[in-house]
Amino acid sequence: MIKRRNTATQEAVLSVLLTKKRAMSQDAIVKQIDVNADRATVYRILNRFCEDEIVHRIVADDGKQYFAICVKCNETDIPSNHFHFRCTNCETIECLPTLVEFSVPDKYFVHQMNCLLVGICKDCS
Repeated sequence: MIKRRNTATQEAVLSVLLTKKRAMSQDAIVKQIDVNADRATVYRILNRFCEDEIVHRIVADDGKQYFAICVKCNETDIPSNHFHFRCTNCETIECLPTLVEFSVPDKYFVHQMNCLLVGICKDCS
């Protein structure tokens, strides 16, 4: 693996994601960082973090991309490709704490997936 240099912007993006402890859109991250960085730079950093498996990307039902550091996923056997849940009431997006089973027809092979369930979370129900 190539060693990447650490920049102030990278540290700021990582700090926001660690502090907020929830999935955030690129726009929300840009508003929260305390360094002067344009959207393109933040987007490149987020993509690099995804490549390096520091964060994972969640594409929501509105087409918007969210990024999260999933501490729970790193501490359990939940694979990096797992289900997420978006609450329509509080608008949070979270990793589901348990594995959700699914199947595909014979001769189909899944290499990657983006699974988002939408409804009311346990805190709002």
